Parts: sequence; structure tokens; C-alpha cells
Amino acid sequence: MEIIFLGTGTGVPWAQRGSPGLAILSEGCTILLDGGSGTLRQLAAAGLSYNDLDFIIYTHFHPDHTADLAPYLFATRYWPGFTRTGPAVIYGPEGLLDLYGHLRQAYGHWIEPPQDRVMIRELPLEPGYRFKCGSLQVESWPINHTATSLGYRLISSEGLVTAVSGDTDFSPELIELARGVDLLITECSFPEGQKREGHLTPSLAGQAAREAGVKSLALTHFYPETQGHDLLAAVRREFSGPVTLAHDLCRLRLNGPGD
Repeated sequence: MEIIFLGTGTGVPWAQRGSPGLAILSEGCTILLDGGSGTLRQLAAAGLSYNDLDFIIYTHFHPDHTADLAPYLFATRYWPGFTRTGPAVIYGPEGLLDLYGHLRQAYGHWIEPPQDRVMIRELPLEPGYRFKCGSLQVESWPINHTATSLGYRLISSEGLVTAVSGDTDFSPELIELARGVDLLITECSFPEGQKREGHLTPSLAGQAAREAGVKSLALTHFYPETQGHDLLAAVRREFSGPVTLAHDLCRLRLNGPGD
């Protein structure tokens, strides 16, 4: 399982970091998890194409996580560029179909994908709801950010588990989502002393990782206020395992047993 951090910033424009987006590659399946403005270009910079996307999954509907949905749908109408033979599936929380409906009102037929080439599926707001993305087992879990936010556990056929929280505050739901995973990817929006509702500081991210018993931790979704702060030292006060402070286009690989 390989994770590419396409964008590690937020909705605030910042030269060093793009809007949130992750590419997850596992067992021949390519997933885009969230996609703010510029994510599709970052996907190309990482050596991937929008044609490669088997699944797109959204954690919530803030613009910095969804702004490239309309450009993606527009691109699917481009011929001969969109060459998928099998459908791409877009998953998201309750409200995804409403979002698509509003985009259609704004853009009309220009974002209506070719018939049977893109499917849109809403996920229920219930803990541990299961669905498949290729050979990956995926579980969605309510998370403390918006009323319908979901985090995800992605489980490979070898039993490797990655949890992705999206934006979140510290909560029992975050601990439950991350329980015992090989890798927790969560946010670190603000430095110590600048806590904002709905978001984490590095020590809270570390505390969540420790309480959940995760094996490794990767932090993303950095606001410009984090620049110049020793985020790693704050995490280390709570969590002693491997920590990655992600940057745009960095890659992490989870290997199976014995590798």
C-alpha cells in the first residue's frame, strides 16, 4: 500500500502546500481521497492520470477537500482523453448527491460524465459501514468535524490497515477510527497554543495516536501558522512511534508481513 500526499495544506493559499488530497495505491487499485483545488494537477505531477482513478472518496464537503470534483467531471467528457473502460466510483457522506445536483445547476451538461463511466454513491452515517474498493476493504466512521464527516479505515488483503481521519477534532470517534492501525493519517492544523475548534494541534494528534495504539503516524493539513514551529517535538511528548510530517508529493509505503 503506497500513499502519495498530493496536497498537505488547507483552504488558505500557500506556496509551500496545496489543498488536501491523498492518492492511495494498493493491489492494482488507485484511490483519490479528498481533492481540493489543484489536486488533479498534483496527481499528474506524481506520475498518475485522472484515468487511473478507480475510486474517489470524500471525508466532508468543505471546498478545500472537494473543489476539484467539478474539474474531474468536466475532464471525463474530454475525448480521447478519458479512456477508462470500467466505471470510476465516487463515494462520500450524506449530501454527496445534493452537492452534485448543485454543481449540475451551476455547470449544466458540461459536468455530466459519459453514461455508466462514473457512479456516485452516498455512505450512511454509521460506525463501521463496509464497502469494497477493488480488493481493499474500506470502513467508514463518523468523525468530529462537520455533522456528516466520515473517516476511513482501508484494509489490504494482507491485513495492513491505514486510517484517514480527514479534518477532525480530538474525540472518542477519532480514537475508535484509529484503533490499532498500522498507519494513522490525520491533521495537524495549528501549532501548540493556537487550538481551533474542529482541528488538532500536534500534541493532540500524538495523544490520539498513543491512545489508539497505532504503529505509525503521518500528519497533514497544515495551516501557515504552523510554519517555524517544532511540531515534531510536540508530537513526541505524546507518541513515541514513527512520525511523518508530510509535504506535498511525499510518499509512504506500508509493506506486508516479512518485508
